[in-house]
Amino acid sequence: MPLSARKVETAEAGRHGDGRGLFLYVKASGARSWVLRYQVHGRRHDLGLGAYPDVTLAMAREKALEARQLIAAGGDPIAIKRQAKPKTFQDAALELIESKRPGWKSAKHAAQWTSTLEAYVYPRIGAMQIANVTTADVVGALKPIWSQKPETANRVRQRVEAVLDYASALGIREGDNPARWRGHLDHLLPKPKKVKAVKHHPALPHAEIADFMADLSNRTGVAARALGFTILTAARSGETRGMTWAEIDLENKIWTIPAQRMKAGKEHRVPLTADMITQLGPHREHDNLVFESQTKAGRPISDMSMTALLRRMGRNDITVHGFRSTFRDWAGETTGFAREVIEAALAHGIKDKSEAAYARSDLFDKRRTLMEAWSQRAMPDNSATNVVALG
Repeated sequence: MPLSARKVETAEAGRHGDGRGLFLYVKASGARSWVLRYQVHGRRHDLGLGAYPDVTLAMAREKALEARQLIAAGGDPIAIKRQAKPKTFQDAALELIESKRPGWKSAKHAAQWTSTLEAYVYPRIGAMQIANVTTADVVGALKPIWSQKPETANRVRQRVEAVLDYASALGIREGDNPARWRGHLDHLLPKPKKVKAVKHHPALPHAEIADFMADLSNRTGVAARALGFTILTAARSGETRGMTWAEIDLENKIWTIPAQRMKAGKEHRVPLTADMITQLGPHREHDNLVFESQTKAGRPISDMSMTALLRRMGRNDITVHGFRSTFRDWAGETTGFAREVIEAALAHGIKDKSEAAYARSDLFDKRRTLMEAWSQRAMPDNSATNVVALG
């Protein structure tokens, strides 16, 4: 039976026919796309007509009608589309990134896609016509990093698979996806988790935190203040770098990080101590970045600024992210604070769904006491006289 608008919207995973070769394909993820199946010279072809809801049922039928008329006149819609719009792998990847960009919660996600494809994929298959990319091409791009960087390599594979799926949906590529894992590349490459043990971010032993912070206090500049603030708040570096003055409530000593800037996609409040406020520097306008780049106005300091500072301090053995582990080890090993308070301070989500259902509080008051204790441990020689007036 012909499809209805309601059926298109609610259809479960699988293939659903509208008649005369027009099908709606629904993936397990819920993604929906239109395909016209037809034959030319005894060979079957699948012509992608676009994704729903961008292409409605009425639009899909109209496109299918135009394709059938072309076929009846002796033409091949896919061959004509290929001739009219030749695309390299890189062309298709850039188009896909732009189409997905509005749905990503941060610009960093798009940057990660771009940087990994530029580093590992474009040099090998970027200039190839996407219709011609084979399994051997995909494996050739992945093998050099599969053993050295398994987590990164697996993300790259997923992105290559998405680009090839995009090309198939456009109708400029046919056949199975050569970058698919299950039942295909899993027979050619070892599982990423078995290639290499996961390495944790090198962390400073918590017994050394006071000495480290004393050394850091002798450094000047935005990166030094940002690193000090990141350590004292146990925040992620991206949360610090993107912070604006609008997020800071100095009167109540609270930093409120909006949901779109949090890894878990949930608003997070951080209690501020006097030492943390000292790291902020002079107060500026509401929308200004707290840790703004000194070379690019209106931009946050780069992701490598704090890492570069550690290197200048001669600390090649630790990472910025590792200070979260330093905080976690100190709190868990030397204090009596409950685990859920410590995890809440780190903005870690609760993995157990039953436990999460009852965790309605962010334990803010208890976290304030915890962060005060951490400040005193990290900067024992500081006093309130070190707090600068912020106007």
